[in-house]
Amino acid sequence: MPYTSEHKQATRQRIIECARELFNRKGFAEVSIDEIMARAELTRGGFYNHFKTKEDLFVEAIQAYAHNNPADRWEDVELDFSQPAEVIARQLINAYLSRTHLADVDGHCPMVALPSDVARASGKVRLAYQDLVERMVRMFAMGLHDNHNQTAQDQAMAITAMCVGGMVLARTFEDAEFGDLLIKATREMALQLVSGEQDGMPEASFETVVNA
Repeated sequence: MPYTSEHKQATRQRIIECARELFNRKGFAEVSIDEIMARAELTRGGFYNHFKTKEDLFVEAIQAYAHNNPADRWEDVELDFSQPAEVIARQLINAYLSRTHLADVDGHCPMVALPSDVARASGKVRLAYQDLVERMVRMFAMGLHDNHNQTAQDQAMAITAMCVGGMVLARTFEDAEFGDLLIKATREMALQLVSGEQDGMPEASFETVVNA
């Protein structure tokens, strides 16, 4: 009896998720198709029913994160897309620049986990990565005051760079305390940009942000 389209789609998504976690942990080059399929509890032959190459799967693993809600994976994080744009921007900063995100290696955003792999990859991989960055920029721009002007776009790009760059640095440190300090400082500065404040602000806890 042939599999239903729903079953095929579910299988495809399982392969993508397993690949994304393995790419995050080991890097693109160090992960084999056999390893991905074994993690998904499938045979190697089944891979080619869904993807032509491992690089095609890499593209989809990056793209899939655009539809990820951290709140589905991390119990202490909230990202509610029904909230006003500025609240969403604040929630995203708090979720992204969090100890929970840093500790969840398998669940890292591809922008944090895979920049070196992407830089060495083909154009289609780099375009998928760029699209993910541009989506994040648009989300932050929507949450900024006067978000239709160039200043807001520049600020949104700066916030995105701060979030991604802060996490990339923090995950390289042996000293966890120093990593936490860097994330905290980056989070505070990013929140200032969203609020439009130039002269500093008191530290905003996650609870005060989401309940504002």
